[in-house]
Amino acid sequence: MNKLRAIAIAVWTLPLLGSSALLAAGGSGATASVAADREPFTRDFTPAEPEGFARYVVPSTTYVPESSVARPSDAGVRAHTNYVLHTETQGKPQPKAAPTPANTFAETPASMGCVYGVGPAYAGCNPSTGGSNHPTGGWGAIAIVDAYDNPYAAYSLAYFSRYWGLPAANFVKVYANGNGHCTTPPYDSGWALEEALDIEWAHVMAPAAKIYLVEACSSSYADLMYAELVAGNLVQNAAGGGLVSNSWGSGEFSGENGYDNYFRAYWVRVTYMVSAGDAGLGAEYPSSSPWVVSAGGTTVNRDASGNFVNESCWAGSGGGTSAYEVWNDTFTGSYMGAWADYQYPQFGKSARRTPDLSFNADPASGVWVYDYVNGGWYTVGGTSVSAPALAGIINNAYNQLGLAPPGGGYYAAMENRLLYSQLSAKTAYATNFYDVTTGSNGSSAVTGWDYCTGVGTPRGFAGK
Repeated sequence: MNKLRAIAIAVWTLPLLGSSALLAAGGSGATASVAADREPFTRDFTPAEPEGFARYVVPSTTYVPESSVARPSDAGVRAHTNYVLHTETQGKPQPKAAPTPANTFAETPASMGCVYGVGPAYAGCNPSTGGSNHPTGGWGAIAIVDAYDNPYAAYSLAYFSRYWGLPAANFVKVYANGNGHCTTPPYDSGWALEEALDIEWAHVMAPAAKIYLVEACSSSYADLMYAELVAGNLVQNAAGGGLVSNSWGSGEFSGENGYDNYFRAYWVRVTYMVSAGDAGLGAEYPSSSPWVVSAGGTTVNRDASGNFVNESCWAGSGGGTSAYEVWNDTFTGSYMGAWADYQYPQFGKSARRTPDLSFNADPASGVWVYDYVNGGWYTVGGTSVSAPALAGIINNAYNQLGLAPPGGGYYAAMENRLLYSQLSAKTAYATNFYDVTTGSNGSSAVTGWDYCTGVGTPRGFAGK
């Protein structure tokens, strides 16, 4: 197998970057191996503080897979996925042999491209009439970091793309196994569906970008953070830039900011995206890292004919105030004095708030996902949809931002800087974003930034 080398970070304590700075000089190295997909087998088919912690009550039409169950004991130890499934049986849904576009709530690549203004506009952005009106474009790469192995990931992505008339993806699956914790990551059905979702919807929004699926040996933080280094190296050094998308997390935990460096390890034209969680109000890590773009969730509302009306806050969307990512005037730990310029106008010298930007995540307006190993098509929601889809949109906007200003300087979360800079703009904010002002995840959506949708949802590529 070919070896892909990711340089481990040797020096964490220098916040000032030169234009030719080498963060990784002398690192011990992190290795990975390119993974071969199996052949398919025959199978039948300015806001107020949060209002309180009234926990999100999962409706009977939503199924939470085992991999997405958030357990307090897992915080800082292992991560869970952030997707949920639409069900018609009040139990685990059965896979469908094919999507049914006549369902006016289940979203397609065309309908989502239309709603968010990144694909061709057509009447009502209706899922049943969109055809192949898909987004085009993209650059560099989007690396998806997930745990365990989906042995049919490449086949699922190819089938999904053919079905909707998307271009074939430039896709590579990589095992982040250089830490010696596995040779091939073991199979897990819940994470397999997560992986199919992530690669398919990143590809929808940036079909010309290369897609890397980086599989960690397990869902432990140790293995996922190792995979984060592999992913960042691939995006920066093999593809020339792009995004790293993460649809997983856990509850916050003391010492979490010790992991923050993994989300800026590769900083040249690399942006890190993380889903905000699916349990309603409350911050989740690594969504609360100040170096990532935190992805919240909305509900796409349609009329009885399936035509788009508006978006509201999805009740399950994660978001909140971090208990541990707090302002620090000195350049230590997470360099909190350096990052917080993007939220300073809203909160001053305070703690990190999430989310930053949002996308459709309600399973009642969920997106179609195909996963061969799980038997077919599912309608999927959760902020696991938001992270890769927004990663695709930001990639396709072609601003090529990273975690330092052009030419070097102090670390800075440049994508968040751009997003937040438009909140007070007279015309840019209303043009480039949809301000979600209805609904609640335990904290009500309000004008401008809020704990459910951040700055809002995209409208076009401008300002992303």
